[in-house]
Amino acid sequence: MAQHLVGKVAVVTGGAGGMGSWICKIFAEQGAKVVVADTGADVEGRMGMDPTRVNAVVDEIKAAGGEAVSVIGDVADMDVGEKIIKTAIDTYGGLDILVCAHGILRERMIFNQTEDEWDGTVRAHLKGCFTVTKFAAIYWRQERERGGRIIYFTSDAGISGSAGQPNYSAAHMGKLGLMRSNAIALERYGVTCNAIAPNASTRMTDRGLAVGRDEPPPSLSAAGTARDPKNVVPIIVWLASDEGKVSTGRVYGVTGHKITLFSEPLQERVLYSKTPFFDIDRLFEEWPNTLGQGGYPMNRMVTSASQVVANAPGR
Repeated sequence: MAQHLVGKVAVVTGGAGGMGSWICKIFAEQGAKVVVADTGADVEGRMGMDPTRVNAVVDEIKAAGGEAVSVIGDVADMDVGEKIIKTAIDTYGGLDILVCAHGILRERMIFNQTEDEWDGTVRAHLKGCFTVTKFAAIYWRQERERGGRIIYFTSDAGISGSAGQPNYSAAHMGKLGLMRSNAIALERYGVTCNAIAPNASTRMTDRGLAVGRDEPPPSLSAAGTARDPKNVVPIIVWLASDEGKVSTGRVYGVTGHKITLFSEPLQERVLYSKTPFFDIDRLFEEWPNTLGQGGYPMNRMVTSASQVVANAPGR
C-alpha cells in the first residue's frame, strides 16, 4: 500500500475518540507524524482529564513503528490550543495537517436546554476549532511556502438540524462558517479548509434514539461493518494529502460505502423591486408566483424530522 502522507506532521484533536483514534492510527500508517490531542473525558465532557485513552493511541502507533506524541488538555482553552500546535512544531519541526475531530454531546430539547448545556457544547466544538486554527494559521502565515490542510468535523445536525440537539446543531453549522472563512483568508498561504459530515457508530451515536437502553452499545459491534468509524478515514487522508489541495471550502459526507460532495448554498429564487422598500401589498400579491413558486421542498424534511421529536432526548 502506498503512503500518501510521508513527511507530513499532523495534529488530530479528539484523537482518542472513536473516529479520532482511527484518524491518528491510519495517518501514522500513511507516513505522518501525529500529535494526538484529547482530554480523555466522557461524551458529555464532564469527567475531567484522563490521559489513559490518549496515551494508549500513542503507544499503539509507536508499537506499529509510527511516530506520535500526546497532548492532554481542553482544546477550547487558548493556552492548550497554542500548546498543541507548538508541540507539533517543536517535536517534529513543523505542521502540515490539522484535523479537528473533538466534540461533546449534551442533548436536550430547546425548551429544556440549560445555559451550561448550551455554552459547554458550543465552546467545545466551535471555540475548540478556533484555538488550534488560530495558532496553526499564524505558523502557516509565517511559513508561506509550506501550505497546510485544515479538516473540520461537522454533522447532519449542523447541515439539516436535529430536534434534540439545538446546541450541537448550532455549533456544527458554525464550523461551516468558520471553514468557509478560513478557505478564503488562508488561500494565499496555500492552506485549504474543508469539512466532513461523518456517519458511523461511536460513543456519541450510542446515545441515539434507536439505541435500546438494555442492549449493548452498537459501537461495540461496528467493526468491519458499514458503521465502523474506520471507514471515515480515507476521505480525510485524501483531503490531508498534496492531491487534496484542489478542494477547499467544501463539505463532504462519508459513511461505510459512500462519499458524497454537498452542493453549496445558492440563491434559489429572486423577487425584484424597482424601489429599495418593497410595497408590502405587492409583496403579498407577487409571492405565490415568485418566491413561493414550486412550494418549499425543505418543509417536507422538517415535517419528517418532527415525527421523531416525541422521542427526542430531554423532551
